[in-house]
Amino acid sequence: MKLHGALFSPFVRKVAVMAAEKGIGLDVPPFSFTAPSEDFLAASPFRKIPAISDGDYHLSDSTAICGYFDALAPHPPIYPAKARARGRAVWFEELADTIMVPAIGPAIFNRFVMPRLRGVAGDEAAALAAIAKFADVLTYLEGVTPADGWLAGEFSLGDVAVASVLRTTDYIGAGLDRARFPAVAAWYDRVTARAAWQSVAAQEMAQAQAAGLG
Repeated sequence: MKLHGALFSPFVRKVAVMAAEKGIGLDVPPFSFTAPSEDFLAASPFRKIPAISDGDYHLSDSTAICGYFDALAPHPPIYPAKARARGRAVWFEELADTIMVPAIGPAIFNRFVMPRLRGVAGDEAAALAAIAKFADVLTYLEGVTPADGWLAGEFSLGDVAVASVLRTTDYIGAGLDRARFPAVAAWYDRVTARAAWQSVAAQEMAQAQAAGLG
C-alpha cells in the first residue's frame, strides 16, 4: 500500500502513525505537488494529502483512510468502545483537524510553505497572529488533558491527531511551550514515546533531510 504525501503534514503523519499502530505496512514514495504521480492523482482528485493506493483501491482524506485501516485491521481500534470515550476521541480528532490546523495554518503557510517550499518571504505578522490564536487552543487543551493516560481515557486516533499538529509546529519555530502547558507537554511525551510514533518519526526525518528540510 502506498501513502502519498509529505510526512511533515499533520494529516499525512496521522495516517502513517495509525498504520504503524495497527501493523499495516506503507510505502511512502517521494512526493511532489509540482510533479504529482499518476497514482496520487487517481487517489486524490482534488490533490489533497494524504491519499493512499492499495492495489486498484484509492482513497484520500486522513479520517477516511484511518477508517479504512480500522476495517482492515480492527485491533487495536482507533476509537474506544464505550460511548462517552468514543465521543471524546472523535471530538479531539475534530479539534485537531478543524480547529487546530486552521488556527495555526497561516503560520505554517507563511513560515514554512512560502519561504522553504516556494522560496519567497511570508507574512510574519500573519504568522504571529496565528501563533497567538493557536495558544488559545493550547490553553483549552491544558485544562482538559489528564495527568496520566490519554485524552479520551484510552489511546485513540484523537491522541495521534492532536499530537501530529503539535509536531508540525516545530517546523515553524512555534513548538510547544512546556513551561506554559506542562500537562499537554507530559501527554505529548507519552504519545511520541510510542513505538509507532518513533518509527514514523525516523521516516519523517529521512524524508525531510532528502528534501533539504531537515
